[in-house]
Formats: sequence, structure tokens, C-alpha cells
Amino acid sequence: MKKILLATTALVATAGFAAAEVKISGAAEMGIVDGDHLATAGFHTDVGVTFTLSGEADNGLTFGSAIALEDGGSANGSPSISTTDGSDDYTVWIAYGGAKLSMGDTDGAFDWAMKEVGIGGSIADDHTTHAGFNFNSGLDGTFDGQVARFDYSFDAFSFAISAEIDDTGTFDPVWGIGFKYSGELAGLDLGVGIGYQSVDLGAGFDVEVVGISVDTTFDNGLQAIVNYSETDVAGATVDHWGLGVGYTMNALTLSANFGEYSGPGFTNSGFGLAANYDLGGGLEVQFGYGSSDADIPLAIFGLGDGRFGGVAGDNDSYSFGLAMSF
Repeated sequence: MKKILLATTALVATAGFAAAEVKISGAAEMGIVDGDHLATAGFHTDVGVTFTLSGEADNGLTFGSAIALEDGGSANGSPSISTTDGSDDYTVWIAYGGAKLSMGDTDGAFDWAMKEVGIGGSIADDHTTHAGFNFNSGLDGTFDGQVARFDYSFDAFSFAISAEIDDTGTFDPVWGIGFKYSGELAGLDLGVGIGYQSVDLGAGFDVEVVGISVDTTFDNGLQAIVNYSETDVAGATVDHWGLGVGYTMNALTLSANFGEYSGPGFTNSGFGLAANYDLGGGLEVQFGYGSSDADIPLAIFGLGDGRFGGVAGDNDSYSFGLAMSF
């Protein structure tokens, strides 16, 4: 199946601008889902459209925006949740050379730097929604979720700083800093990320998170990712570590990941599996499975990503279907 460009508008070099472009891309999913979070197995459908706007000024400044619209209409589907002030699901940016300033529904410096251990995909994200998975969102979303991030890249190195402001003026902003390296080492493609975020919520309630991730890809199709983070919430420390491995051969990708949170008197862990087969032209068969074993709801510490990240108990989920990209 040929990919179809739904709409492209190009405006070229007249009076007030050098070049501008508008592109539309899309994604859709269909299949079956089941798990302990559902009363029974059900059908899953999901559709998303992304508008990507970009331009270049006469002086070489580039600028743009990305707007994501998503409709999840199944027993498992749900709309994207990020910011709460109208900047939900869009980002605006301006850049020059290796420097870039982004605002809106964008990652803080911690998330920007860290690599998640999920490899491949599944229509309901089952392999990345277990109790041991960490999306490395750090302290993003502490307030309204609108983040400003400045990043700069030079050669194989990049760094970023970020802030998220409390619109009520009650608390100090969430501050973040991150560093990334991407290059070759001993014949391997190697990536390293280090991130830090902190916020003071008053009355001695300080929150800090620091983390590191390492990822590499081998010539034989193997990929490995490991990450570690430590979150301090008002003096209580919660550690997390995760490991993901994947293997790609021709059109087939297989992956597995494991993660664990540990803190005062508890351990929450889980693993995820994914199998993908690329049919070409933007169509892919996807299977995903996730299993969780959680002593406590991590929401107590303001943590817990994914479907089972914030609840206690043993939970499982799976999905099987088709993912489409346009």
C-alpha cells in the first residue's frame, strides 16, 4: 500500500518569509484487548492525526509546531492526557543551528535525556503499562503540564534545561537539566542519558529525581536498554531500574522488558512482551502482553506510569491487532 500524503502546503520565498510547510500524518489501530482492568475482552480502535508545521525565516531561524489529535474509542482507548491549560497535545518551537527552544506539551529535561526500555509496539501498549515500567516522565505534569525546554546539540553531545511554572504562584517552578551522548564506541551505536529534576512544594515537601540510561544496538539486530532512577519524596526514597532487550530480523521484531520500583517496605515489579511483524506500506501486526506484581499503589509517592503503575495487586493484560501509519 502506498503512503498517501493527505495534505501538504508549501509556501516559498516571498517578502516576509523564506519557506513554510504544513504536513499531515496519521495513525490507526484495530484489534482485540483483554486484561484485569476490563470486565471482558473487547474490540479496540484508535485513530490519531498529527499536523506538523515548519518554516524558515530570512535570517535562518527555523520555527514550527506539532499538533496531535487523538480519538480512542474502545474499552481500552482513552484520549491523550498531558497539559491542562489548552496546550494539550501541541508544541511550538524555534531553533537556530544547534539551539532550540520548545514550549507546550513537550518533555522536561529529565524525560528528554532518559531512554525508556520499551522496544516495539502493541495496540494497547500492554508491554509498557505494567507496574514496573517507567516512562521517565519525572516531575513533568506537577503543575499545568506546560513545559519550556531549551536544548543545544554539538557533535555527539546534547544538553537541555527546562522549567514548568505553577500558574497559581504558590510554589517554585519545576527545574530540570539533562545531558545526552549519541555516538559509536568499539563498533557499537551507543546512547547515554543523564537527567535531574526538582521542585519545592513547601512545608518541607521537596521532590527530586535523578536518573541515567544507556542503550546500544548491535550489528546482528540485537538492541539493549537499561535505565536507573532515584526519586526522593519528602525524605522517602524510591528506586527504579529497568532492562529492555529486542531483536529484529527482516520484518520481525521481538522484545521483552522488566522493571522494578522499591522503597520503604515495598517492591512493585512487572514485565512486558511484544511481537511485531511489518507487512510494509505502513501496516504492522502487533501483539503485546504485560504482567504486574505490585505491593502498593505508587500514586502514594506521586509515581506510577501506565495502566497498572498506580494500583496494587497482580494484574495482566494483552492485545492483538493491526497498527497503521499514513
